[in-house]
Amino acid sequence: MQDNTTVTLRRSLPVPPERVWELWTTAAGIAAWWAPDGFETTVDRIEVRPGGSLDYTMTATGPEQVAFMEQAGMPLSTASHKEFTEVVEPTRLAYVSLIDFVPGVAPYDHLTVVTLERTPTGTDVVMESERLHDEEWTGRIVAGRTNELDNLDRLVG
Repeated sequence: MQDNTTVTLRRSLPVPPERVWELWTTAAGIAAWWAPDGFETTVDRIEVRPGGSLDYTMTATGPEQVAFMEQAGMPLSTASHKEFTEVVEPTRLAYVSLIDFVPGVAPYDHLTVVTLERTPTGTDVVMESERLHDEEWTGRIVAGRTNELDNLDRLVG
């Protein structure tokens, strides 16, 4: 369901929902695909239950990304926090991300809902994400989430 407050991304993967779920809900799984190209993700804590959290650190490792971060005066590593709001294994996962990294914008929560549907050839992934505070930042989150799904597709493909 897409409306003017959400963005929907879809992907068909050639593995069962249980495999996608494992990659989305374990430290090793997240570390394998979550980060954009030139970055790596380290999971500091994961507790997959309603009210549980995912705390991770994303670090620039690629030469171009390190140079960009340094030139922009940004730290090479950034800690992030998500809280799970809905957990229905292996078909639905919802989490709120703390958006606290936008200069001049007060921190706020951002909801993402992931639905995994078994198909004859694997799993259809539907990721619904609230829009951010403006179109520029919404475009950035869509690009980031698209890159995440590309990475997941490469990992299981």
